[in-house]
Amino acid sequence: MSHDILPRPAAISLEEYRGRRQALMAALPPRSAVLLSAATLATRSNDSEYPFRQESNFHYLTGFPEPDALLVLLPGRDAGEAVLFCQDKDPAKEAWTGIRIGAEGAEAQFGIDQAFENAERDERLYELLDGREAVYLPLDDEAAFALAEEVRRELGSRMRQGAQPPRALCDVAYLIHEQRLIKSEAELALMRHAAEVSARAHVRAMRTSRPGLYEYHLQAELEHEFLWQGGQGPAYSTIVGGGANACVLHYIENASPLRDGDLVLIDAGVEYDIYAGDITRTFPVNGRFTPEQRRVYEIVLAAQERAVQAVTPGVTLAEIHQGVVNDLTAGLIELGLLEGSVEARVEDESYRRFYLHSTSHWLGLDVHDVGGYRRDGEPRRLEPGMVLTVEPGLYLPEDEDIPEPLRGIGIRIEDDVAVTTEGHEVLTSGVPKRVEDIQALMMKK
Repeated sequence: MSHDILPRPAAISLEEYRGRRQALMAALPPRSAVLLSAATLATRSNDSEYPFRQESNFHYLTGFPEPDALLVLLPGRDAGEAVLFCQDKDPAKEAWTGIRIGAEGAEAQFGIDQAFENAERDERLYELLDGREAVYLPLDDEAAFALAEEVRRELGSRMRQGAQPPRALCDVAYLIHEQRLIKSEAELALMRHAAEVSARAHVRAMRTSRPGLYEYHLQAELEHEFLWQGGQGPAYSTIVGGGANACVLHYIENASPLRDGDLVLIDAGVEYDIYAGDITRTFPVNGRFTPEQRRVYEIVLAAQERAVQAVTPGVTLAEIHQGVVNDLTAGLIELGLLEGSVEARVEDESYRRFYLHSTSHWLGLDVHDVGGYRRDGEPRRLEPGMVLTVEPGLYLPEDEDIPEPLRGIGIRIEDDVAVTTEGHEVLTSGVPKRVEDIQALMMKK
């Protein structure tokens, strides 16, 4: 098994981060400001913390990797439009947890116009927001909202001295999310890399699989590759579901034995420079599909391949999903699990017993990435630069009315797909999904 190391793609440039901030400020009304908080450390147990992961919107606008920071955007400010407050330099604490970037480092290394340590934050915030008519912030961020209200109260108490507190607090999330929905070439390069690393991890798991192992053995192979290639780890909780566990959509226990004759469903992807990969593959534990498994698998695969081909500018996710629903419903009728016409079973939604989820979601800094699925009340049409998943599945419960050879079969096949001007690019083609290719790979162990 190859343990070579992939070349690292270029990081997002300071110029791109600056351009993102400029684009956001250009979308604001005059005399506005933006407040955006970094993530904070979260306690795991006693005096240990979970690994730090930066808040996605904050990362998108700054690339700044430390907790407990605050970005303030002030369009038109002569002394600098982007101001960052960050952790104080503290040699005693740095001896335990590492060197802090500090205000000077924030300006020199991250292209921030002006930076201050948090010790100066409260008083300087009053000065910075004095005279700004509206403050834009994520309204679901309780800490940022409380901070903005505190500034408004303090400036309100200084009105006799000429202070002008902000009159409105507005939600900034929609504006940032609209920007994030369309990926730049630099972002696409990082997402291709995340997809390639994720694909290699799935290939490792396929080659390792054999009866007698446990689900966590395949999880270990996947996450070894994520870290080996410089990722931060999984982009979400790794799913390894053998047998009927595959019918639990968000199964994450990964503690059961892998049995001869069962399928195993793996839904896993790396987080690389905070961008997510997201791949699902389903394959036989022993490397050979049974006739019944193959029959169900080919139905899902055909629906998935047709859905991927449908990804092109101007199409909606609703249209892609409807095509998948039609294909899977026809397959369920062929299997004898539904009766009647495709149209009737789609209309009464009886297919939903076996297909419970949507076909696609946006992908980017978050595995279920931001961006509206509707625009002006209508389903949003795809545009170049969007990245989405295509992931139909069938989940056949272990119920008495299901023919015994089909009971407990869960199959999902998922790829990451970028919308291009010509149509689409499948980012995750590095891991096989056709029956013959999977079996050939697994026999080459």
